[in-house]
Amino acid sequence: MGSLSDVRIEQSVGEKEALQRSKTHAAPQALSRWRLMLRRWHTRRALLQLSDHELRDVGLSWQEARSEGCKPFWKP
Repeated sequence: MGSLSDVRIEQSVGEKEALQRSKTHAAPQALSRWRLMLRRWHTRRALLQLSDHELRDVGLSWQEARSEGCKPFWKP
């Protein structure tokens, strides 16, 4: 048979829902990553501004605080 057949593939309801969920959750996941990195940036900057007394309260030495505070925001 040399003619093309008209074949239609239908997605099941579960596949359609999974596809919709993946599209709707892609943006929040990306935003949550940005929020995490922004939070790291803020907290690490704040850590560098703590006094010796405040660092003792949280149980960190100046060297530990500086080491953590100088990390790039994208590194955990």
